[in-house]
Amino acid sequence: MNVPATFCAIDFGTSNSAIAVPGRNGRMALVDVENGQTTMPTAVFYQVEGRSAHEPPLSLYGRAALAAYIEGHEGRLMRSMKSVLGSSLVDRQTEVGGGHAVKYLDVVGGYLQHLKTLAERSAGAPLREAVLGRPVYFVDDEPQRDQQAQDALEAAARAVGFTEVSFQFEPIAAALDYEITTDREELVLVADIGGGTSDFSLVRVGPQRRERLDRREDILANHGVHVAGTDFDRQVELATILPTCGYRGLGPARPGAAPREVPSRVYFDLATWHLINTVYSAPRVHELRQMRSFYGDPFQHARLMTVVEEHLGHALLAQAEAAKIAVAEGGSTAIDLGLLERGLAASLDETRAVDALEAELQRIVTALRETLQAAGIGPEQVDVLYLTGGSTGFAPLVQRLEAAVPGARAIHGDRQASVAQGLGLHAQRLHGAVQG
Repeated sequence: MNVPATFCAIDFGTSNSAIAVPGRNGRMALVDVENGQTTMPTAVFYQVEGRSAHEPPLSLYGRAALAAYIEGHEGRLMRSMKSVLGSSLVDRQTEVGGGHAVKYLDVVGGYLQHLKTLAERSAGAPLREAVLGRPVYFVDDEPQRDQQAQDALEAAARAVGFTEVSFQFEPIAAALDYEITTDREELVLVADIGGGTSDFSLVRVGPQRRERLDRREDILANHGVHVAGTDFDRQVELATILPTCGYRGLGPARPGAAPREVPSRVYFDLATWHLINTVYSAPRVHELRQMRSFYGDPFQHARLMTVVEEHLGHALLAQAEAAKIAVAEGGSTAIDLGLLERGLAASLDETRAVDALEAELQRIVTALRETLQAAGIGPEQVDVLYLTGGSTGFAPLVQRLEAAVPGARAIHGDRQASVAQGLGLHAQRLHGAVQG
């Protein structure tokens, strides 16, 4: 009698997530998490519409969460929850509407519980062991906070019923996913550029190495920076959309003095997924209303108030994200801002996007070079540049990464699923022999 395996692998990503379980053929398989899709947006919508005061909000996940928000249902959208790990927000509560509040860590736990439920349905058995992916650094240059972030994610996983939790670096998982495709030993530089972090790992792979459970001697270097897709979204919105609402706008002209730039904090908060809702608090809205005299252009202030009073922050940032994707392979796109004002629009092309993202792109390429330096490896010694993560769809970034290791073959993995598939391989090697 075959005993169902009780382990899984979870890629809990900033933008998208996936979970893998042992399949009927003994190999790990990604679970259908949403209408035939094996990856799902890392998003939760707490819907309070239609719920009585004593009923908890209805929790929706992934594409269903985004759809409920776009359709205008009353409630609270949560995205980029992974960015909260390692911050002071993780143990705080946040309002979700209808007089209800939830801890940020419970938001993470609820999402993991949803993935676990879907996976158990697919596996036909309770899941007890989990391998979770983690970035090289949750928090740059702060080891204590970085450990706190991993501890918080482990606590969330244990709270939903996993009794054994282990971690694997996400770029290492991507290397494992690539390794099964090669028939010779190679030196692979994995570039995992996701929603929240850009991670690099220099790994020796090959058919003689792939069955080893302990791969520490094959990992020549790990490095990463907390810069990636959500930072791209922020800079695109600041460059294209938020100037219409007063970002970098000037105050009224005064005799004998140059106009002063209006305060910018609100715009940075509106351009950061997990901070948007802080702008909607009653004291903050009241403060912004009182700042009308700070603006030389009254229309800019009026549009800002439309954003905060009608809770349009997530919708605008989603438009910035869509614009970034639209120009990722070149060309240009128009951004319809009719929800702020009839006929209002902005535009984005590749040149403007690169200008807006220059500092972020430089930091990512610098991290690649620092990875090689840490390993004592020259760029010419790298055989393969393995690209994974959603942000590797941005062509100007990929061109810079390729230029940094000009002799390497650039291979694109599955941008959304390579890490999850590699985590599945690691989980099978870690737990499969015990349970098989």
